[in-house]
Amino acid sequence: MLIKKILILLLLAVPMALWAQDGGTAFNILRLPYSSHAAAVGGANISLPDDDIMLAMHNPALLANVSDKTLSLSYMSYMSDSKVAGAAFNRMFGERSAAALAARYIDYGSFDGYTDDNIATGSFGAKDIELSFLYNYLLSDSWSGGVTGKFIYSKYESYSSVALGVDLGVNYYNPDSEFSASFVLRNLGGQVKAFEDKHESMPFDVQLGLTKRLAHAPLRLSLTLVNLHKWSKDDFYNPDGSEDSVGDILLKHAIFGADLLIGSNFYASLGYNYRIAEELSSEGTKWDGLTFGAGLTLKKFKIGVSYSKLHVSSGSLMFAASYTL
Repeated sequence: MLIKKILILLLLAVPMALWAQDGGTAFNILRLPYSSHAAAVGGANISLPDDDIMLAMHNPALLANVSDKTLSLSYMSYMSDSKVAGAAFNRMFGERSAAALAARYIDYGSFDGYTDDNIATGSFGAKDIELSFLYNYLLSDSWSGGVTGKFIYSKYESYSSVALGVDLGVNYYNPDSEFSASFVLRNLGGQVKAFEDKHESMPFDVQLGLTKRLAHAPLRLSLTLVNLHKWSKDDFYNPDGSEDSVGDILLKHAIFGADLLIGSNFYASLGYNYRIAEELSSEGTKWDGLTFGAGLTLKKFKIGVSYSKLHVSSGSLMFAASYTL
């Protein structure tokens, strides 16, 4: 039906455009950043060794860095009337184990429905809901591993779908050199209930992340490599129809980030996502894909904010707050 085609285009174009087109077309809430800090350093980061429970949503192995009994809330607004809200809470079990519960909700706003004959049928809403359970275990003083189980429910007008997914992650961190390295398999799984008869794939991703603080400067650099299972030229979209060079393909896997660390209580971040810049930018503009943000710690209370320059015509603003009970 015409209404279904229009609905799918409207609902999926926004999140797909925000963080690039990978995997299937369903459950694109899984492409959006959970952490305002990760959003500030390019939209994805799996190796920042900070006390931030939302970073653990990008890599469950990072849950080892989070203080016991931390409650975190986040809010993100972006293109059109779409809004995303999230919450997470963790607990430690002994000296080596930790677990967390998280939830996220995206409201795509209100849409006007029409039949194939262009007869108005009234307005309708659309939403995605994600529920997650995280578990982390310290394998040694330097190595930690984690797993995240996800339940995702989507309802677009009269169509609904359910999926189950898993993230697997490991992290190595040396506090003496302040070097962190991570490897993550994201969104393993698939639909349990399809929108109709056709089952669609989840946005599976293979990621590698490196973070290093410079020895004699308050600067920390991050490199996150995404979509490492995709190397064909057909996997990447170019607005002008040109073919990517080998260098372009390499850069489209890379997300660059930097943190300016002022004491132990404040950071200012800058990031650049080359793929977004290439695929979404207007002709003659190279500022798309730019991200920045900041965060402040006040004893047990932390706040963070980020802005992502996704296109010359719009951007995304994200807020986060956490409190250690």
